[in-house]
Parts: sequence; C-alpha cells; structure tokens
Amino acid sequence: MAQELKNRKVAILATDGFEQVELTEPKQALEKAGAQVHVVAPHGDSIQGWNHHDKGDKVAVDRTLDQVKPSDYDALVLPGGVLNPDQLRTNEQAVQFVRAFFADSKPVGAICHGPWTLVEAGVVKGRKVTSWPSLKTDLSNAGANWVDQEVVVDQGLVTSRNPGDIPAFNSKIVEEFCEGKHPAQAVSV
Repeated sequence: MAQELKNRKVAILATDGFEQVELTEPKQALEKAGAQVHVVAPHGDSIQGWNHHDKGDKVAVDRTLDQVKPSDYDALVLPGGVLNPDQLRTNEQAVQFVRAFFADSKPVGAICHGPWTLVEAGVVKGRKVTSWPSLKTDLSNAGANWVDQEVVVDQGLVTSRNPGDIPAFNSKIVEEFCEGKHPAQAVSV
C-alpha cells in the first residue's frame, strides 16, 4: 500500500445532505495513501448522506468547526450533494475555513456541487474549474472559467463534475495533496 500522504492531515468539510460516495470514496483513497482524514462539520455526532435523491448512511463527525483550525490540516476536500454545500455556504465559519486554505496556498478538492462553497468564499475568480452542470452560471458569474471535463486541476485546486468522475478525482487529489502547497493557490482574501 502506497504511503505518499503519510504525515499529512486532510479535512473533509461536510454537513447533512452530502452525496455519500463523494465523501466516502475520497476519504478511503486518501487514507489508503497514508493521510489522516477528519470529517469536519458544523455540528457533532454524525451527518446524513444521500445517494442522489434517497437517504444514504450517516457518517461520524470527527471534529466540529469549533474544534479545528485550518492550520491543523494540509489539504481540504469539499464533497457535493445539493443540500450540503448550500448549507455550508451560508455558514460564515465554514466559509472562513475554506477561504483560509486558499490564503495559505493549500490544495483543495471539490466535486459536484462542492464548488458552491468556493463561490461564497470568493476563491474562484480567474480559475479553471468544473462542477455539476447546474453550477456553471454561478461559477462563471463568480469569475471562474467553467469547463465540462472529468477532472480539472488549477494550481492546487482539483474539481470534478459528479460521482462518475470519482476515480479521476481521487487520483488527482492524492497527486496534488502530495505536492503540498501551491504558491499560486493563494488568493487575496
């Protein structure tokens, strides 16, 4: 088993309504690569996953936003699901948490509807990204260059469209997280 992410800590920021495989499969890939991964949420105990339109499993929360700082982590993953990022982008503490990763040049992965939180954090202007197609206008209006591709990498920011893209997404987040900080990732926040 490869350990390219040994001694790296990764936060997966999510809340109720996340797309289940967009959290569980990246988490498994990162752990397989040796990373210590924490599910971070606005509230403790567990968060409710979804399989498209049906309720999925609950996932245990390792840390709440009140218990962590962005400096505790080397990288960040933002899973999709419609409800999850819609709630996170209205939570100022979550938005500040995301923004701090960009300010500190740390790699970030966002899949499906996950980039909605990036829009609220003000970190997509001038970046090439992809997402679930319904976010195209939101991302474009925020200054991003939206493209319809399986996976897009822009200076440490990895984005993908949907659960079908997870293998490519997982491969790229492991690669980018191994590279560590990307100076061009920093944005003025």
